[in-house]
Amino acid sequence: MTPHPPSGPPGRRRVAGLTLLALGIVYGDIGTSPLYALRECFGGAHPVAPTEANVLGILSLIFWVLVIVVTVKYQVYVLRADNHGEGGILALMALVRSEVGGRGQWILVSLGLFGAALLYGDGIITPAISVLSAVEGLDVTTALFHPYVVPITIAVLIALFLFQYRGTGGIGAVFGPVMLLWFTTLVVLGVAGILRHPAVLAAVNPLYAARFFARNGLHGYLVLGTVFLVATGGEALYADMGHFGRSPIRLGWFSLVAPSLVLNYFGQGALLIADPQAAQNPFYRLAPAWALYPLVALSTVATVIASQAIISGAFSLTRQAVQLGYLPRVEIVHTSSSAIGQIYIPTVNRLLMLATIGLVLGFRSSSNLAAAYGVAVTTTMLVTTLLAFVVARRLWRWPLAAALAVTALFLSVDVAFFGANMVKLLQGGWLPLAVGALVYMLMTTWKRGRDILAAHLQSDSLPFAQFVATVRPQSPPRVPGIAIFMSRDAAATPTALLHNLKHNKVLHETVLLLTVMTEEIPHVPDEERVELTDLGKGFYQAVAHFGFMQYPEIGEVLDALRAKGLELELLRISFFLGRETLMPGKGGAMAKWREKLFSRMSRNALRPTDFFRIPANRVVELGVQVTL
Repeated sequence: MTPHPPSGPPGRRRVAGLTLLALGIVYGDIGTSPLYALRECFGGAHPVAPTEANVLGILSLIFWVLVIVVTVKYQVYVLRADNHGEGGILALMALVRSEVGGRGQWILVSLGLFGAALLYGDGIITPAISVLSAVEGLDVTTALFHPYVVPITIAVLIALFLFQYRGTGGIGAVFGPVMLLWFTTLVVLGVAGILRHPAVLAAVNPLYAARFFARNGLHGYLVLGTVFLVATGGEALYADMGHFGRSPIRLGWFSLVAPSLVLNYFGQGALLIADPQAAQNPFYRLAPAWALYPLVALSTVATVIASQAIISGAFSLTRQAVQLGYLPRVEIVHTSSSAIGQIYIPTVNRLLMLATIGLVLGFRSSSNLAAAYGVAVTTTMLVTTLLAFVVARRLWRWPLAAALAVTALFLSVDVAFFGANMVKLLQGGWLPLAVGALVYMLMTTWKRGRDILAAHLQSDSLPFAQFVATVRPQSPPRVPGIAIFMSRDAAATPTALLHNLKHNKVLHETVLLLTVMTEEIPHVPDEERVELTDLGKGFYQAVAHFGFMQYPEIGEVLDALRAKGLELELLRISFFLGRETLMPGKGGAMAKWREKLFSRMSRNALRPTDFFRIPANRVVELGVQVTL
């Protein structure tokens, strides 16, 4: 990932630089779709014969999918729905959650969470299908390499995932130039193909798409599930907006990516009209024989870059979910001291690697994987359309008629693709849905469990102001030093403080109650980092605010408190943390299995000491048993 762009309009040189970087991160997925998308229309789960009429019809569908879904919906409409500059479905959910109350809020949050959960399903399929489709180019001229396609793919994927701990900073600078070469290659191959049959350009006429449906009926509709593969990277445009800004993403699309994709698809179509036998792999058949192996090498590198973007997106999505309270704390490693977006999450990386390799071993070809691809993305796109409607009405103040008209247009397209992809369920489409359902269950269980736990602790707690009022000058005795008690509730007396007083019979001369809050905006300015209240008698109350794209390091909080005049010498500080032991109870607010799942997730969550980067030798943990 790249650094968060500064506020204000960037200069032309900076926009050009960010546009080049965006080619590697934002457009890697959609940019490598020509490897397999058109091929699957004529050889996938619902193939059609590569006749001239069918080729022109499918090219027309591809062209208008790129126009309506990617250009109009995402580039023009959805990119406007930013949460203080950040995009992505969780950022969008956080944006609309505060605008709707009651049951409507619960529905929107559920939709947003499920859409986000489905992106993990996309995250395991994209690297598998992309790298497989690139390596399969070795099969085009000879079957000699066929037994080695799967092993080579697995080797490439293992190397990719093992490299994650080093971050993308070292190689990120070459992503853009490599993808620039890739898109230039798409143009060259596409133009060469079009020159064989220039009449193929007539497919921009939507009548060819209409005639395709009229001629093929239901079977033609089912092909939509495969045509959708050309737009599977559309959601990435929105998710990565915070790293580049709208202008570089739009400039990259309109100036290079869109023309390259259209020309290459039309070049492949022209080749099929001239030689229907090329339907087995029209992308590689476009290249002359001498260029095949260099093209395979370039394609493999391009698909690795596309996979890197998906993996980095999964890391970013996980961080957002943790910060918003939908997943337990996990180890988050910052791989760059200057780029906030460059993170590495070991747990997520291991799970993605195992799942992706399992897919390659299970499906063994990109054609088999194509049947599973698209189901998760179409569902996520549908959810994005629904959430964007709320933004148009509540935040942009659009008239109801205008918001409904735009939403109806995009929903009709989304629903059509959703229906066409649902028939893939038995061919593998169930997989991303199962992954999404599993992640959604984990998210909702964690959120519900934390809410129940907070309610339990709050019901038994003493208001902090009331506790301070009971403290007398010499009772209890005060000892030198600073005690910082971490608490979820800024108004309640932490259980750890009460336990420390009960067992040790003393209080420190300075007691600070610290609450870390994650706001539903991506970034909180430094000047708004902490609120500090002096309660007298050496007691202080502090609330630290972070955005869901920021990492809540305790060192940064202490610096902000010092700037407000509080003397905090680290060697005099003791951090007191409460550690809850969760016990499933009878007649609890959650089902038994969810209580057990929540307890297991709690036990495996990263300790607050590690998550907040608190020096371990300054921490005292006091346990409490809580029955759910």
